[in-house]
Amino acid sequence: VTTTMLQLVLLATLALWCRAEPVPEGSERVVGGTEARSHAWPSQISLQYYYSGSWHHTCGGSLIQQKWVMTAAHCVDGGLTYRVVAGDHNINQNEGTEQILSISKIIIHPYWNRNNLAAGYDIALLRLSSSATLNSYVQLAALPQEGVILANNYPCYISGWGLTRTNGQLSSVLLQAYLPVVDYQTCSSSSYWGSTVKNTMVCAGGDGVRSGCQGDSGGPLHCAVNGQYQVHGVTSFVSSLGCNVKGKPTVFTRVSAYRTWISSVRAEHSQIHCTSRCLCWHGGASREA
Repeated sequence: VTTTMLQLVLLATLALWCRAEPVPEGSERVVGGTEARSHAWPSQISLQYYYSGSWHHTCGGSLIQQKWVMTAAHCVDGGLTYRVVAGDHNINQNEGTEQILSISKIIIHPYWNRNNLAAGYDIALLRLSSSATLNSYVQLAALPQEGVILANNYPCYISGWGLTRTNGQLSSVLLQAYLPVVDYQTCSSSSYWGSTVKNTMVCAGGDGVRSGCQGDSGGPLHCAVNGQYQVHGVTSFVSSLGCNVKGKPTVFTRVSAYRTWISSVRAEHSQIHCTSRCLCWHGGASREA
């Protein structure tokens, strides 16, 4: 573990008993946020893992096609069994709007390396076993065009079920918080994140009040462009000193840096059906089909 790595923590939540080694902090609930209007962000999903007879929220994600979800690589590199829940607001209640979707394939960016978080590439795509049904509760996320960079202080919102404070509890309802963009020049300066942040990332927040936290990982940074909200970021990490440290904005994978990869993965895998000769991912554990 390098000195750089000690400065940040991932934002996915896992029960501590799931692994023998220390589990990186993750997916805390939005800090300093407010409850989102029910189904205000209909492309938001809850990524859950199975343990000891029940399902547990670990990360967020965005439905980008009826059979595809975008999330963070660190959310799904643990070899667990995962599922996607779309159309949810209160993850502890059955509201009748939920769609529970199994995962047929997990595609993690080939350059992702958990031991080198600052390199970036914290992005993964999940191919669903069946198509999500689009309605007023479940909609597709709009994505930015390749290479789009938002200006400093551009207004955006993070949403998620993560912790409401450092070392706190997961939120039962979806929260949102206003997080304006911190441009790369500022975020990579020595008083902010320095060289930890790359230009394939986007920073937002850093006011010491509002931030992402464990449980928000993989979830969206929503930014309105030309009157339409687009998902410009995939929640990745915060400071190891705490979720809402002043001068340490929440860091996201910049979606516009990966549009080509997203398109190529979907094109490659959308028409492929498993045969006895191919190795498939089933809910996070690989096995021969």
